[in-house]
Amino acid sequence: MKKLAIIGDPDFNIGFRLVGIRDVYDVTNDEELVKAVEHVLNRDDIGVVVIKYEDLRKLPVALRREIDERVEPTFVAVGGMGSVEELRERIRKALGVDLWR
Repeated sequence: MKKLAIIGDPDFNIGFRLVGIRDVYDVTNDEELVKAVEHVLNRDDIGVVVIKYEDLRKLPVALRREIDERVEPTFVAVGGMGSVEELRERIRKALGVDLWR
């Protein structure tokens, strides 16, 4: 079974820790953010990564492209300007079905 990972600042992550999620990456700057994302991409046991929309947009273009092209792990951006269509497409990619149809 694949795991859920969370990447964000300590305030964002605390709630996920409280519900028992163990794969939580605290980041406080852009360098730590990139390292956390690269680390998660190299893990075989992570299926979904929750990340703040604004943090996802801070990533270098090449890294965002790699995230977009992969099926796993699926990155789910929360907050900010993330659209329903973007979330729909990511879920379709991860599951292979469109849940809205």
